[in-house]
Formats: sequence, C-alpha cells, structure tokens
Amino acid sequence: MDRIDALAELVAGGDVAVLSGAGLSTESGIPDYRGPSGLARRHTPMTYQTFTRDPAARRRYWARSHLGWRSIARAVPNAGHEAVARLQDAGLLTGILTQNVDGLHQAAGASGVIELHGNLARVVCLDCGNAVGREELDRRLREANPGFAAEAVAVNPDGDVELDDGYLAGFRTVDCTLCGGVLKPDVVFFGESVPPARVAECYALVERSRVLLVLGSSLTVMSGRRFVVRAAKLGIPVLIVNQGPTRGDGYALMTVDAPLGTVLPRLVTAAGSPVSPRSAG
Repeated sequence: MDRIDALAELVAGGDVAVLSGAGLSTESGIPDYRGPSGLARRHTPMTYQTFTRDPAARRRYWARSHLGWRSIARAVPNAGHEAVARLQDAGLLTGILTQNVDGLHQAAGASGVIELHGNLARVVCLDCGNAVGREELDRRLREANPGFAAEAVAVNPDGDVELDDGYLAGFRTVDCTLCGGVLKPDVVFFGESVPPARVAECYALVERSRVLLVLGSSLTVMSGRRFVVRAAKLGIPVLIVNQGPTRGDGYALMTVDAPLGTVLPRLVTAAGSPVSPRSAG
C-alpha cells in the first residue's frame, strides 16, 4: 500500500476536517509565501498597524491591491479544490477551514467553508462597519484613477502585488460611501487578530472530527498551526499533504510531500468517491 492509499483509507472513514492553506491555490496561479512558488523572501505583507496608521502606506496598498484583485478574481479552482468539494459531496467531511482569502473552495462548489482570514471579495469600513463587494470598490477605484495604467509584476496570496513606486504618485483612494471612513479588505492582516467567535468555530470543527487533513499549509504561523496542536492534544490523527516540510510535521500521523493537484484527485478515487466534473453530477 503506497502513502496515498494509506491516506485514503483514513479519509474514507469520514468525519474529516480539512485545513487548507495557500499551497492549495498555487496551481490556480496564486503563489504561496513559503512553498516552491513563494515570494516570502522578497515580499513583506501589509500589517494592520501600518494600514490603519499610515495614509501613505494605505495608498500604496490600495494601488497594488487594485491590480492584484484582478488576478485573484480571474483565478479558477484547480484539481485540488475540486477534489475537496468531491470529498464533501461524498459526505466524508465534517467541514472545511481555510487560511486562504481567494474564495476558490466555494468556486469549486464547496459549502459552509470557514474562512479563517476572511475573503478579498469583500470590503469593510473600519468606522461604520458597512460591507460591500469588491467589484463595487474596483469600479470606484477605476473611476477615481482613469489614467492608472500600471501592470502587476507578481501577485501574492493576500492580493498585494509587486509595483514600482513610480506608479503610486497620482493614485487616489476612495472612502466609505456612507460615512467617509477608511475602507479595508475584509481579511485579517498580519498583526491583526482573527475574531474570537471564528476561532471558536474552528476549534469546534476540529474537536468534533475524527481526522484533521491539512492541505497546502506550511503551518508556519500559529493562526493555523494551533488547530493542529489542538487535534494532536486530543488524540485526533493529523494528516498533512504539502510540498515541503511544515511546522506541524512533528504532530502528524502521516505526511505526503507532493503537488496537491496530483495527490488529491487520486485520494478522492481511492477513498471511494469517483472524480468527475461537478457539472455532470
């Protein structure tokens, strides 16, 4: 029995919680921070403190994110996302918890996804709490910057891009249409806390599951690793599929180092849920 068959045997028993990270979306063209496609050594993600306190940094962020959103919005689910949705369709999952902010699990047909770090498709006002879709903000930013012709060099998992500062001088941000307050993507920035109720929901998902399956996460930051630690403490087997080592490997019953787009369709088939186009089902 190879490792994927052994993994499938554990998943086939059902009651599996999935914890996904940026590595699941790399095959959709969205690079991760620390894996083979990562830009961590060159890119410093925006922090909540800088975004809220520095208007110039906020303007730089929105100029870059305005471009990056177009790439995120064009991304489509890959075979890994489709496979997770098939596992859910087969009744093998207790739920899906994702660290990603790209919405690709839902685009693949998954439901009830807990978005630990939020979703780039939403924008929220920090003053009055009003939330709007990113398409509306994109339209307003285009209208406010008709001559903005910069091109993104590379997009990051948080929707930020590499952009020469020369393009930033004339970029204009927009404010909340209701109160004139500061707008922020509805995602958890570095230095910002995940809402406690959401964390509690994630812990509850893990605790009612028989297995925790980690997909495409290096588990470098505690935001995601804490759920692996909790599972291990409770004696819940942790299975990890990722390209490269993770900081959760020491807690894992089994690890598979391979591309998720290759492993997950095989896993679905071996677990007894045939892989087929969702539109056909």
